[in-house]
Amino acid sequence: MSEKIPYKIYLSESELPKEWYNVRADMKNKPAPLLNPATKKPCTAEELSHVFCDELVKQELDDTNAYIPIPNAIREFYKMYRPAPLVRAYCLEKKLGTPAKIYYKFEGNNTSGSHKLNSAIAQAYYAKEQGLKGVTTETGAGQWGTALSMACSYFDLDCQVYMVKVSYEQKPFRREVIRTYGAKITPSPSDTTEVGRKILAEFPGTGGSLGCAISEAVEAATKQEGYRYVLGSVLNQVLLHQTVIGLETMTAMDKYGIKPDVIIGCAGGGSNLGGLISPFMGRKLRGEADYHFIAVEPASCPSLTRGKYVYDFCDTGHVCPLAKMYTLGSEFMPSPNHAGGLRYHGMSSVLSQLYDDGLLEARSVEQTSVFKAAQEFARVEGILPAPESSHAIKVAIDEALKCKETGEEKTILFGLTGTGYFDMYAYKAFNDGTMSDYIPTDDEIAASLAKTPKI
Repeated sequence: MSEKIPYKIYLSESELPKEWYNVRADMKNKPAPLLNPATKKPCTAEELSHVFCDELVKQELDDTNAYIPIPNAIREFYKMYRPAPLVRAYCLEKKLGTPAKIYYKFEGNNTSGSHKLNSAIAQAYYAKEQGLKGVTTETGAGQWGTALSMACSYFDLDCQVYMVKVSYEQKPFRREVIRTYGAKITPSPSDTTEVGRKILAEFPGTGGSLGCAISEAVEAATKQEGYRYVLGSVLNQVLLHQTVIGLETMTAMDKYGIKPDVIIGCAGGGSNLGGLISPFMGRKLRGEADYHFIAVEPASCPSLTRGKYVYDFCDTGHVCPLAKMYTLGSEFMPSPNHAGGLRYHGMSSVLSQLYDDGLLEARSVEQTSVFKAAQEFARVEGILPAPESSHAIKVAIDEALKCKETGEEKTILFGLTGTGYFDMYAYKAFNDGTMSDYIPTDDEIAASLAKTPKI
């Protein structure tokens, strides 16, 4: 074991990033703009401001400024749980018998249990600064809803959460944490909104999807004075806030002279993966260094690996702008036996463009193999990982075992986005042997993609 590099690398408070990094500024091919679904023209700031907070609209549309200052109030909140540790997985390396060096950036050291708080506190801050009464949102597995309820409680804002119905039923304790922080939570699709009733009529008995929940949350925000909608992933503004992950990681690695060869993250909407890789991707885009980036998604919701790169609605109810992204179609419904988050039908426009440009690789993995990797990690590293994070663990182990076969001493970095202590029903299904893998057929995906708008 190296004496120079400790198990955990902690930065000081003074090393906490003072600015978020906007990778779009360094991208040769910029992400395609959001389109107004009625006019098919790029959305203006005025149009977006009816849905989002004013300052967040500016961040959403900014593809020229490389660095955006982090307000002091947000940095002070960050200090409660950041900088987050960068951990050398010595025990996992030993168990695998690999010459590879494995590091993970751990984002679970806060009550929300995940990286989601990094953007939740920013979005709540801007809502408060604008003088709003409250915000509405969706949540899949519940991490985002938990984080936003915490952030809104801190700034004394009303918070209304639409939670994907299957997760609402599978994760009652996550639900109760959200309620404890004062948020109102509704299983989606519901009969409380016009779009929810429409989706229930078209898909009776559905367990819901993030696309459904987004539609309901947007409708709720636009029909209440003094409210705006906030989103936990996908959008440029969210990915921007999550770059505190990658910036801290880069600072810690530079401090000890570590250069990762492979950087891995789970991918649902893309915020945690984008947040981790953006500063490193910036170096790659500027020709300063090279890295191999891998996005890992569930085989049950494989937008990058089996979707198409087209304009599509961001939500099932078709009330949101159109985004050009890798998508399975806005009406794609993930299988209810899918145990984690990562349920979104599309991928961040930033990551979609980077993937289309060949700057990152994408892999899809089945959930039984993901939970097997989670179990192996938990037994040697002492952390019960979230199912989402475990997608990255699975591929990190795969890469480490390749090094064992070839003798290469690669340095592998992955994002451990959160803990799995609210996912015990899923772990129980795995341990009982009742967990199954569902992979959508080509016909199912084609049927959903056939309904994408013709742009």
